[in-house]
Amino acid sequence: MNALMSRPSLFDEFFRDVAPGFYVRPLHGDALVQPSQIRIDVKEDDAAYKVQAELPGVPKEDIQVSIDGAVVTLRAEVQQHDEKRDSEKLLRSERYFGSVARSFQLPMEVDAASAKARYDNGVLMLTLPKKLEGKVQRLAVE
Repeated sequence: MNALMSRPSLFDEFFRDVAPGFYVRPLHGDALVQPSQIRIDVKEDDAAYKVQAELPGVPKEDIQVSIDGAVVTLRAEVQQHDEKRDSEKLLRSERYFGSVARSFQLPMEVDAASAKARYDNGVLMLTLPKKLEGKVQRLAVE
């Protein structure tokens, strides 16, 4: 339902086309990243889960990753401040502040002590080793 409400209406699109001078868009597009906009890819191999999460425009100092068993939570603080000046007259000033979080559950618990995170070009890459303590091991019958 939120996706439907955040879409521009036909009236908004018409007004933007007819009178573009009255429609002021933010410098960064959407004001804040929504939880559903944190796109993630989760891959698995025998030893670990590999997660890629898109967090464009967020400094790595403002990203938090927490692991609780098999639940992974990504949290980001979004702070943007831009000013555009022409001589002494302020023409535009925009500020966006907020936070966004997204949690997801993996099929197995994660070894949080061995987990690694890297952030590069707006993409957070997590390597989450599987916890092998709770794994059922089959014995070969001789």
